[in-house]
Amino acid sequence: MVNDLPQEPAGEARGPSERGSAGAGTEPSPRWPHRHRLPSSGPQYFGGFRAPQTAGSPMEAALPTGPGAPPPQAQGAASRVVGLLRRIKGKLFTWNILKTIALGQMLSLCICGTAITSQYLAEKYKVNTPMLQSFINYCLLFLIYTAMLAFQSGSDNLFYILKRKWWKYILLGLADVEANYLIVRAYQYTTLTSVQLLDCFGIPVLMALSWFILYARYRVIHFIAVAVCLLGVGTMVGADILAGREDNSGNDILIGDILVLLGASLYAISNVCEEYIVKKLSRQEFLGMVGLFGTIISGIQLLLVEYKDIASIRWDWKIVLLFVAFALCMFCLYSFMPLVIKVTSATSVNLGILTADLYSLFFGLFLFGYKFSGLYILSFTIIMVGFILYCSTPMRTAEPAESNVPPVTSIGIDNLGLKLEENLQETHSAVL
Repeated sequence: MVNDLPQEPAGEARGPSERGSAGAGTEPSPRWPHRHRLPSSGPQYFGGFRAPQTAGSPMEAALPTGPGAPPPQAQGAASRVVGLLRRIKGKLFTWNILKTIALGQMLSLCICGTAITSQYLAEKYKVNTPMLQSFINYCLLFLIYTAMLAFQSGSDNLFYILKRKWWKYILLGLADVEANYLIVRAYQYTTLTSVQLLDCFGIPVLMALSWFILYARYRVIHFIAVAVCLLGVGTMVGADILAGREDNSGNDILIGDILVLLGASLYAISNVCEEYIVKKLSRQEFLGMVGLFGTIISGIQLLLVEYKDIASIRWDWKIVLLFVAFALCMFCLYSFMPLVIKVTSATSVNLGILTADLYSLFFGLFLFGYKFSGLYILSFTIIMVGFILYCSTPMRTAEPAESNVPPVTSIGIDNLGLKLEENLQETHSAVL
């Protein structure tokens, strides 16, 4: 009878129930990896290679099957679209791009502050003194940054710089002062719409100057991004027209348009020079020399064109407070813009500050009774999309590799990184 029972094949492992019935003295067979299958929750790897998924793999099990399931072609297209969106997200929303956006919008808010204080002075107190407002800003730059240059040693000293490059900084100071003056003066002759549109003329001028002076080489995505930003500006202008804000036209639109074009071109020249100086020399030198010659030039022009307007001001604490607020916003703009340009470029900064007019419009809804339009939100979104596209791809340069690190004669705060990079290159060459 016992021999008639089915015998367990030799070497075959018993199941759990069989092992339990074998008695306490029976030891279970050892669990070797090759005796038991690995968990099938993911792809299997053997010898460093990924095993192909079988028909019963979890990847296929996760896909919907049955009569209502999409065809394999649609599933493959969907996975490719998801992968593409993930790559776009990883490229457009990086820490560097988010930091650039934040810095650009900080500059836009500074410009917005200057616009609001100027409009308050003009509309509520009938004070139109753009040169006086700029003069105060240049005086602050002179008192802080020019004084710092005076105490420097070596090639960073104020008198050493004046001895070698005084005429260059006179031209730079003249371009900066007149750019500020011409744009503000243009509002007396032309419409707000014309100023907003023609002020964008400085962006292509800036790109052309960067091409020849800074050896910047743009890709197709950069031109597309600029076009998108300009489309956003056009949307903003359309919102102004629908809101009726273009009715404040001056008495000679042609003169006003010419002033805007000249001012935008001078802004482009000033920004290209600023990018060259802060990347090749130092931020402190740029601000100190602009503060010195900007104070002299704006002071002379102030006495020539605005002395009557200044004499007619009825000063009180509110007007003084508005002047102080304007000067602080402008000083912050001048102080922080070189830092942003140093890590990005003058063109990207000018694209980022296109939103300054929109911030002014948003504040104007509460301060000046502007009419709201959904096109303002659309315009802001379009400009930000173009700005992100521009920052997503770095520019190339046509400069030879050996000129990327300029010679640094003294180690200052702004030139410390360049000096370290130069020393690292020398050490690497010696090791080779």
